[in-house]
Amino acid sequence: MRLAIENLKKAYVAPDGQALPIIDIESLAIDAGTHVGLHGPSGSGKTTLLHLIGGILVPDSGRIIFDFRSHAPASRPGSEPPPGAEALVDIAALSEPQRDVFRGRHIGCIFQQHHLLPGFTALENVLLGMSFTGRKHDVQWARHLLSEVGLADRLDYRPDKLSLGQQQRVAVARAMANRPKLVLADEPTGSLDAASAQQVLDLIRRLCSEVGATLLLVSHDMSIINQLPVVLRLSDINRAGK
Repeated sequence: MRLAIENLKKAYVAPDGQALPIIDIESLAIDAGTHVGLHGPSGSGKTTLLHLIGGILVPDSGRIIFDFRSHAPASRPGSEPPPGAEALVDIAALSEPQRDVFRGRHIGCIFQQHHLLPGFTALENVLLGMSFTGRKHDVQWARHLLSEVGLADRLDYRPDKLSLGQQQRVAVARAMANRPKLVLADEPTGSLDAASAQQVLDLIRRLCSEVGATLLLVSHDMSIINQLPVVLRLSDINRAGK
């Protein structure tokens, strides 16, 4: 799945009524299966950009195109459009319910805080990642994901019985539950020590490669960002504030 952004703009309204531009990107393209690291100072719009791409926020103008036409070798999993899916989808043009369904089916989200449901086990939290798309629970796939993140012996543990690093690994597995075409990771290692952060980064990249997902990862930690094959500085593509 190739991602293309065209003339994307988003502004916030200050208490005095003044519009404050936060995102103004003329053009950005990320090829299918690419792993991209995005960095920039706090407040520069990194999270806003991820929320726009993920359909959590709606832009003031512009297009965010998910291109399911094959731009990768035919052998790459996930390079072809899903059965019944349109080849080109502008998530910014969808209604809120349509965006929610599209996100659930095609986008995996990982945040700094794991957002696991405390009353559910690790396995149940991953299975819940499949619930919002109308798909049947694939227990075998959920078990495989938890095994891949090193938690095969923690399937029945609730979040409060897991370490912070283990909780984040469950969140990574949950993000992969629907075999997403795009993974958006917003400071996924920000709350972890260096060793755990490296483990989580390695897991995210390996699982993205396994399912053929494009990865866009935001971090303030340049030791994390510089491990990704493509590195973008937001100020180089964002005209807001200039």
